[in-house]
Amino acid sequence: MSFAQNVLQFFDQLNDYPEVPEGVEVLNPYITDAVKKVTGIFYQKYYDDPKERYLIIGINPGRLGAGLTGIPFTDPIRLKTVCQIDNDFDPKPELSSKFIYALIAKMNGPEAFYNQFYFSSVSPLGFTKDGKNLNYYDIRSLQEGWEPFMVENLKKQLSFGCRNDVAFILGRGKNFKFMQTLNARYGLFDNLVELPHPRWVMQYRLKRLDEFIEEYVTKLSV
Repeated sequence: MSFAQNVLQFFDQLNDYPEVPEGVEVLNPYITDAVKKVTGIFYQKYYDDPKERYLIIGINPGRLGAGLTGIPFTDPIRLKTVCQIDNDFDPKPELSSKFIYALIAKMNGPEAFYNQFYFSSVSPLGFTKDGKNLNYYDIRSLQEGWEPFMVENLKKQLSFGCRNDVAFILGRGKNFKFMQTLNARYGLFDNLVELPHPRWVMQYRLKRLDEFIEEYVTKLSV
C-alpha cells in the first residue's frame, strides 16, 4: 500500500475512541463526506508512494485547521490557494496554518516538503469545550484517559511508513514534556526535537517570524 492509502485507512478507524470528561466534545472531522473528499485528494496528491517520512507532531486538531479540513495545519484558504484543492469549507484563516505554509514555501513548496515530512498530532482527534478549542493536556483526566489511544495511534503511524529515528514535536512546553514521558515509557522514537508551536509564534512573537522559520528550516534539515 502507498503512504496515502495507509493514512486514509488510518483516518477511517479513528471513530472508536475513549470517553471524554463531562462538557468536552470530540472533534472528529474524518466522518464527514467533505473531509473524506479533500483528504483523499490531498494525500493521493502528495503521498502516493511507499516512501518513509519524518513525523512532525502537534498537539491535537483545532476547529479551524485539521478539525475542519482533516489535514493538519491546513486551513481552507491554504488548501485552495497553495495546494490547489477546491473545497466548500468556510474560508477562515488559521494562525498555525499561516506559519506552516510560510515554512513550506521556504522549503521549496508542498511537493518537496510533503515528500519528506508528515504532520500528525499527539491526539489524532481534537477537543472542544464551551465552543472553544481544548488541548488534550488541559484536563488531566482527559490526558490520562486518552493516553493508551494516543500511543496506539502513534504506533500505527510508525508502522505504515513514519521514521522512528527522530520526531519533531511542536510546542516547547506541555506537549514536548508529555511526548518525552510517552517516549521514555513506550520507546517510540530514538530522538525528539522540540520546536516552538506555530500558534505561539504567530500570537506572541510575530515580529520574529523569520527567525522562527529559520529555526524550523535548520532543525528540519535532516
